[in-house]
Amino acid sequence: MQKYITIIVTMIYLLTTVGCRENAPANNGNFSYSVDRFADLEVLRYQVPGFEELKLNQKILIYYLSKAAIEGRDILYDQNNKYNLSIRKTLEAVYENYKGDRDSGNFKKFETYLKRVWFSNGIHHHYAMDKFEPGFEQAFFEEAVRSIPAETLPIYAYNGNVNTLLEAIIPVMFDKNLYAKRVNQTPGEDLIVTSANNYYEGVTQAEVESFYDAMKDSNDLTPISFGLNSKLMKEDGKMVEKQWKEGGMYTLAIEKIVYWLEKAQDVAENEQQKQIIKTLIEYYLTGNLKTFDEYSIRWVKDLNSRVDFINGFIETYGDPLGIKASWESIVNFKNLEATKRTEIISSNAQWFEDRSPVDSRFKKKVVKGVSAKVITAAMLGGDCFPPTPIGINLPNSNWIRQMHGSKSVTIENITEAYDKAGKGSGFAQEFVWSAEEIRLIDEYGFATGNIEVDLHECLGHGSGQLLPGVNPDALKAYGATIEEARADLFALYYIADKKLVELALLPDEEAYKAEYYRFMMNGLMTQLTRIELGNNIEESHMRNRQLIARWVLEKGAEERVVEFARRDGKTFVVINDYGKMRELVGALLAEIQRIKSEGDFNAAKELVETYGVKVDPELHKEVKERYEALGLAPYKGFVNPVYKPVLNKDGQIIDVKIEYGENFTEQMLRYTKEYANLQVVN
Repeated sequence: MQKYITIIVTMIYLLTTVGCRENAPANNGNFSYSVDRFADLEVLRYQVPGFEELKLNQKILIYYLSKAAIEGRDILYDQNNKYNLSIRKTLEAVYENYKGDRDSGNFKKFETYLKRVWFSNGIHHHYAMDKFEPGFEQAFFEEAVRSIPAETLPIYAYNGNVNTLLEAIIPVMFDKNLYAKRVNQTPGEDLIVTSANNYYEGVTQAEVESFYDAMKDSNDLTPISFGLNSKLMKEDGKMVEKQWKEGGMYTLAIEKIVYWLEKAQDVAENEQQKQIIKTLIEYYLTGNLKTFDEYSIRWVKDLNSRVDFINGFIETYGDPLGIKASWESIVNFKNLEATKRTEIISSNAQWFEDRSPVDSRFKKKVVKGVSAKVITAAMLGGDCFPPTPIGINLPNSNWIRQMHGSKSVTIENITEAYDKAGKGSGFAQEFVWSAEEIRLIDEYGFATGNIEVDLHECLGHGSGQLLPGVNPDALKAYGATIEEARADLFALYYIADKKLVELALLPDEEAYKAEYYRFMMNGLMTQLTRIELGNNIEESHMRNRQLIARWVLEKGAEERVVEFARRDGKTFVVINDYGKMRELVGALLAEIQRIKSEGDFNAAKELVETYGVKVDPELHKEVKERYEALGLAPYKGFVNPVYKPVLNKDGQIIDVKIEYGENFTEQMLRYTKEYANLQVVN
């Protein structure tokens, strides 16, 4: 299971700054970062600095690619759960047409529920994976649906009958036990049957594993990612894949994506980029996974284009077995000045690989094609929106990475939006041990945070190798956690190396302590703010962070390397020996790499289940209470800017303007009107 995009909605360092109050003042002139606040979520706005200075064809290219980035929106909703589109379209119809008391408690809770559905692309929390409760009364909802014109509802999929629609969606919305968890990773349970996603239907975990295992050839040095772009189900008792391609499943959305990609191809910056887009179009038309590999190879080799993008079925976090990929897109362009930082890192990739504390058998003898850059996000779509990654490392295929290299990016205008929006939240004063740690974070935090992402994405995911014959999916449900732990450990190990000071990436040999402290505080305590009381940790990145932090805490206990301390009835994390902590990080990195390289499922399971899953209930309760007292939202997401082409009298685009004024509700409703490409299917 290969998962190389870091979907960290709030990066480790951001938890020490992010959490601005709903009415926080603008931090950059008249630009307002905070857009909306509801439930445990806050919507922010990001700027796109440098767009105005781009060449005209680059602006037009971004405009076309941005349209393609939104056209697949409905795909993700349907992938997340088969009833999501029915529910979302019903909620939106009520919101726009309800004539009752819109100031009532029921309607206010209804509005919050709708916003949560928009934010999470469905009825399950985007991070915790649990289905959220409506909050409003079922009777209110039924009355509201029946009170609006029937033609505004998606009844065409329900025999044209409002009652049939309600009979279908009400249990899904109100029965907490039905489709309870979008991705279930509980050991001993059937992870396919008990997960609410729409990647499979009528099949069991054992059947899925058997189906795809039969396709694999251990002697194939360039294997395709079987099952990546299809739904697996039974028809007449036989296993059948429904491919996501033009003419297949999701064709109405894919046709629109292809339309804009074809227009983008015509204004590509160079021939290399034109061939990349052409190959992606061919993949959408055929569904051929060999073509997807060809596209990935072309994409990773494009180091000259200023504008870049991701568009397609890429990441497998939504599938507990790591087989099926969610649809996503990011459109971006290179931040030329900041990219100098990542170019230094990537040009020294072999130095870092050679000196890694892992067994020499697991190191790459020659590191190929590692490229890295800092980008400015111009448009977010699919599984990258509204919550978005802050770093990316692709492609995911092991053999492509080994033979052709990988491309890493840090999305700095997103990290900057988090940083700007979170000033003055009071978080650090509540959770950081002393003035010294606060000084470290204030002085070095933004720089070390970006360097951690650079190292994680560019070198961490790109480091190491599988031993010959090892199945890339050998770690199964634990693969994502182990992979993210491997990348984080690599970054943590080297952020403390004096080499980074020599390369002028960090100002001095003290700077790394800011990142060490924030990582341990987050992994041991503050990430618990995002988990409901009584729950264990499900999400892979959160499991990874606790695994590392708890392991270091335990292994360094005798020498008190890291410990919990109490003051004024509150718990804090204290690091007593930063140097020794680095040694422990190196030791764990060596073991994690061994597990990955050898495909040691049992060792992966033991590590994750021992250190990454279980939560101390008393500490959890304390952290939640302290955090809630600050009035902060633990999860952040974004609205997109709006691009508007300027036309001459002949209808040709002579410029593209960017606007930031749209709020969250306006954007979501507009997207539904302009990009609702899939019909509800019962």
